[in-house]
Amino acid sequence: MEKSRIDWTDSTWNPVTGCYHGCKYCYAKGITARFGDFMCIDGENIKTVPGRDGRVCVEVTHKTESPYPEKFTPTLHRNRLKAYVKKKGRVIFVCSMADLFGEWVPDEWIRAVFEACAEAPQHKYLFLTKNPARYEELEKRGELPASDNMWYGYSYTGIESARYWSEERNVFISMEPLLKPVEVPPADWVIIGAETGRRKEKVVPERGWIESIVDAGRKRNVPIFMKESLRDIWGEPIIQEYPEKVKVSPW
Repeated sequence: MEKSRIDWTDSTWNPVTGCYHGCKYCYAKGITARFGDFMCIDGENIKTVPGRDGRVCVEVTHKTESPYPEKFTPTLHRNRLKAYVKKKGRVIFVCSMADLFGEWVPDEWIRAVFEACAEAPQHKYLFLTKNPARYEELEKRGELPASDNMWYGYSYTGIESARYWSEERNVFISMEPLLKPVEVPPADWVIIGAETGRRKEKVVPERGWIESIVDAGRKRNVPIFMKESLRDIWGEPIIQEYPEKVKVSPW
């Protein structure tokens, strides 16, 4: 995608789609339900492969009729790996329609994405996971790049308890959707957002929850970025700060 609607990035790149987390508030699963299809797996261009935890995953070698040929089944689109190699440098959210570091994801898929990033070093890459323990695992094996243009994020909504921190790598936290008051773990950047959509049990964060996050950021000199979903709660002006190493293009 050339221009993303996600306000903290320039573009999204989805060499991997699909997920097994099962979050009730997931927007991505709804998109694949609308625009995806179940095609003939184990055909000429599509095949099933075992996930790292034994669950079914899918690999696609060539462009298919559907952007999500097996809907929300975790899928590696090998034909998308070089999509940004020759494009002008930008900030890219990697796998906005997946969790690249989910327990089911084969190690080979992660290596393939990292190799593609290395082929296009002009970009800044933002990763996001609900399974930051996979970062630690890769780091211990020497397989988590410490490049200055790589940013490793994790979700911290008030429900998840797993954290990640590294002195050698860029780390950010996505508090979206913010579901409870939270303490702010160490990070180089914090993104905050409210749950969107029409889910019956949707949580609307209180202003006080947001204020405590902003106060913690100010004390530690950590940039804070509020998504547009917080405008009605926070008021004007909302805070949208970027780290010096991350500059979204003025499209």
